[in-house]
Amino acid sequence: MRKLIFLFLYISYISFAQQTLFQSILHDNLERHYIIHIPDSYNDKLSFPLVLCFHGYGGNASGMSYTNFNYVSDTANFIVVYPQGTLMKGKTHWNVGGWTLDSNTDDVGFISNLLDSLSENYNINQSRIYISGMSNGGYMSFLLACQLSERIAAIASVTGSMTPQTFNLCNPTHSTPILQIHGTNDQVVPYNGNPKWTLSINHILKYWINYNNCDISPTEIYFPDINIKDQSTVKKRTWLNCDSSVVIEHLIVNGGGHDWFGAWGNMDINSSEEIWRFFSKFDINGRISN
Repeated sequence: MRKLIFLFLYISYISFAQQTLFQSILHDNLERHYIIHIPDSYNDKLSFPLVLCFHGYGGNASGMSYTNFNYVSDTANFIVVYPQGTLMKGKTHWNVGGWTLDSNTDDVGFISNLLDSLSENYNINQSRIYISGMSNGGYMSFLLACQLSERIAAIASVTGSMTPQTFNLCNPTHSTPILQIHGTNDQVVPYNGNPKWTLSINHILKYWINYNNCDISPTEIYFPDINIKDQSTVKKRTWLNCDSSVVIEHLIVNGGGHDWFGAWGNMDINSSEEIWRFFSKFDINGRISN
C-alpha cells in the first residue's frame, strides 16, 4: 500500500496541473485516496456538476487518464473525481459482490463520505452528481445507483454489469437514467452473463427499463463505421417515455472487447464524450428542461 500511495504522490506532483490534486479522507479508520480535477472555469460562487469515474479491478485512479475526462471536464465545465479502490488479495477492487464477496470494504459508505467532503470544500450542484466507471468500476456505478440513489442523478457503465448481490439488494429511490456501453465479444465481463457472478446486459437493462416505466421497444440507430480497421461497429438502442422523462441508452459495440472505446478497441465512438453527452441532459429530478 505504501508503494501505491507514493505512486499517487509522485504522479500528482510531476504530471498534473495545479487544478488536478491528489487528496484523501478517512473512512472506517482507513485513509481513502482520490484524484480531483477542477476545470479552469471553476467559480465557487457557482455550483458545478460532479462526475465520479471508477477504475477497474486491479487498476488505480491515476490510470484513468486514458478516459481523457480531464479534457472533457475543462471543455464542459464540471468537476471530475477518480476514487481509489482498496486492496483485496493483492488486487485493488470495488466491493460489489460477485468475485469480491470476500471483501469487507464499505465502498458505498466511502463514496457517501467522499461526497460530503467534496461538498464542504467545493460548490457542488447536489442535483447533478453522476457516476461512471469501467469494468469493476461499472459494477460500482450500478451499486451506487441501487444503494446511494438519493444522491445520484445518472450513471454510465463501460464494460460493467450487476452482480447477483447488487441486483437482489437494489433499491433505487427515483427514476434513474442509465447508459450502458458494452462489447459483444467482451471476454472479461461476458455480454450474456454468467449465473455464478454476473448478470447479462439484457437482464440489467430489463430491470432498469421496468423500474423507470420506459417503452418496452427501443429505437435504434447505427453509428457511422468511421474506423474499419477496428473490426467493430456501434448500434445505439434507446428506451423512451420513461418516468420523469429519463431514458435508458445502450451502445452495443458489435465485435467489441473489454475496452474503453475511443481510447482503444472500437474508435467509432468516444466513450467519455458519449457519457457526458448523456449526463448533461439530466439532473436528479429527470430531464433538464432547458
